[in-house]
Amino acid sequence: MGKIVAIGGGEIGRPGHPIETTEIDEEIIRLSGKSKPRLLFIPTAGSDSETYYEAVRNHFGGMSCKVDVLYMLANKPSKKEIEDKIFSSDIIYVGGGNTLKMMIAWRKLGVDVILAEAYRRDIVLSGVSAGAICWFRYGSSDSRKFANPDAGLIKISGLNFINALCCPHYHTEADRRPHLKELMRKTPGVGIALDNCCAIEFLDHKYRIITSKSDANAYKVYYKKGEFHEEAIEKKKEFSPIDSLLAK
Repeated sequence: MGKIVAIGGGEIGRPGHPIETTEIDEEIIRLSGKSKPRLLFIPTAGSDSETYYEAVRNHFGGMSCKVDVLYMLANKPSKKEIEDKIFSSDIIYVGGGNTLKMMIAWRKLGVDVILAEAYRRDIVLSGVSAGAICWFRYGSSDSRKFANPDAGLIKISGLNFINALCCPHYHTEADRRPHLKELMRKTPGVGIALDNCCAIEFLDHKYRIITSKSDANAYKVYYKKGEFHEEAIEKKKEFSPIDSLLAK
């Protein structure tokens, strides 16, 4: 297993917003093993927003990263262009937004296969919200709300590097918890629910919880014998075996 940091939510300095995830982002950089890592921002879920890219470039650039971007929607890059950018990076950082739109575009362009190879090569895979969901087998997503604000949350299929369901913004958005409870009734295995400013870090078949705010938490949720369980995941410096996390 490679390196993944999945962040439940939090701002990164877009205009009018603070920077909330610095401590988590410092760990992403440390995980690369480089003093000046090459970070590739993928803003597909954010509709290739240049404003979003500028915020990421300013934030990570100020933390000694060499920041580049991979746009995929308006001018679709070739497979070789995508491979060159991804494989020459030390860190992949995927932005938030419309997860469903992103996964459809990625699969159409073969990015899912390329990212799987990046995972095998130990390139750090990271991101926030949609950029957290994508690394898991499934996710709880608000993708339908971009076209219809009254639409409900939906279940999304991710890249399945982590065999669990991911729910971001767990205590920030009121509909997340009830939807996850209903979602897990029909989903085998466990769900990992992440508050804003909370991330789960995976490294070589182990995991730990990291936060940029002390009151941010992660939860393991699942059904067992028809009963719903929601358990806070302990925050500690040491890594724990992933098998214990994914077992009911």
